[in-house]
Amino acid sequence: MKYEDLRASFFQFPGYFKYTKKIVCLISACVMTANFAVSAAANANTPQVKTGESKQLIKQAEKLTRKGEFEKAGQILRNVIERDAENSRAKLSLSYVLLKQRHLLEAYDLSFEIARSEPKNSYAFAVLGAILLNSGNFRDARTSFINSIKLDNRQGLAWMGLGMLDFYENRITRGLESLREAVYLEPQESDFLYSLAQVAARAEQYKEAADAYKKFLQMAPHTETERRDRIKGLIGFLQYLGNRRSLYELDGAKQTVVPLKLINDRPIIQIRLQKNGEPLNFVLDTGSGISVISLETAEKLKIKPITRGGLARGIGGSGKFEIVYGFLPSIFIGEVKIKSVPIYIRRFHAPGERVDGYIGLALISKFLTTIDYGDSTFTLLNQNTAEKELSAAGRLSLPLRLTSSGFLSGEVDLEGISVPLNFIVDTGASVSVISADLAGSKEISPFIKDEKMRVVGAAGITENVSSFLLPRISFGSHSRSSVKAIALDLDLINETAGFEQAGILGGNFLKNYRLTFDFFNSKVIFVPIK
Repeated sequence: MKYEDLRASFFQFPGYFKYTKKIVCLISACVMTANFAVSAAANANTPQVKTGESKQLIKQAEKLTRKGEFEKAGQILRNVIERDAENSRAKLSLSYVLLKQRHLLEAYDLSFEIARSEPKNSYAFAVLGAILLNSGNFRDARTSFINSIKLDNRQGLAWMGLGMLDFYENRITRGLESLREAVYLEPQESDFLYSLAQVAARAEQYKEAADAYKKFLQMAPHTETERRDRIKGLIGFLQYLGNRRSLYELDGAKQTVVPLKLINDRPIIQIRLQKNGEPLNFVLDTGSGISVISLETAEKLKIKPITRGGLARGIGGSGKFEIVYGFLPSIFIGEVKIKSVPIYIRRFHAPGERVDGYIGLALISKFLTTIDYGDSTFTLLNQNTAEKELSAAGRLSLPLRLTSSGFLSGEVDLEGISVPLNFIVDTGASVSVISADLAGSKEISPFIKDEKMRVVGAAGITENVSSFLLPRISFGSHSRSSVKAIALDLDLINETAGFEQAGILGGNFLKNYRLTFDFFNSKVIFVPIK
């Protein structure tokens, strides 16, 4: 495919580049010799800027970028490029700024041009890889990062990108090693520290995570007050966790099976906080990284906050809610006991709904976890004893990725869209979701319905949400036709996900299957309900 054809395909609908997987691999010899469109040479009458002056302006712009002043940095770099059209560093720096602003198509154009014309430019491949990773194209992102490191093994951005890619694909230890290398090479880059802190926390290296967040705050822009407040609260919680011997410690039986109820297409089970304690109704929520307990239940059971940490972002209402951290000594699910469980405490917005909390991924990630919508059962099998069952299963398994914000994400095909899209797999969502960008496309907009819906989310309630009847959704070889979905602005999710999400696969799709989540191998096994 020629570059002109590839680029044209990005405009099939607004935001299309966010979701495309068909990126040309620049490393391939056949691609490198293809007939690319070459940008026009600089006008001979354009005044040229001196090399020394360009370097100073680029350094100034890069300092502004680290401070989060992207508009100013971008303007300086555009001025340099206008007077010095062949300045590769200015174009790559501008591409990086555009990536920060999530203007992915223009960022891609700039970095692609330099990587094509300068195949020995390590930084060009690092920036290109970061853009591909952000768009969800993991395969070509990895190729770009590896090529960048082969050209220069001290390229911090490439090491950071590799680290996050491994994290998304659940190779957490290897990802942590790459991120440490990135921070070692470029300790002044606050974004590298932030990524290191995220992955260290996931690896249960809480002291390292807290230290990295502290260093991040020393460098991060002071204008980002909400983000800084969240991190300050998180540091306090990580320090608390760091003083614990271990978290999510398993005890009791190796396996348990408990009944579940399906209410509004969400699976609900009963748990206890003590062996013979009061049963509590918890939603199984693969759309949440950490478990949550309602403010009302926490007050009734005298569960005290550990620390508070600014405002989180979520769907519904104002889009924000207060972060309150808590801690449970134990949770009992059937005959299984999980000790030392971190939680969020927040207000629930659905009046009359008898739900005490949500079971997040971290609580069940050490088990082979099965949600059987057909038999109405929930099964936990200790991961150490699960491999025999998996090897004998012989059933279709599909890869899952972990986002920076703790969601599970998989590739979904929508009828009418020619490339796979990233969808969050969320058992805690009653209905499936498509992004506002996707809903406005010419391929999807004809399927809008007259029905408006009311959405209750973590951050409140949103009225009059547009709904669609999608002709077909496929996850691997599993398809459902005439699937209801609502359209929501997913920018809040995508700002923290790490790679673009086009929608959410909710309970109205998932309830047709028995789902087995193999967190250790980052996959889900789908078995249709007869």
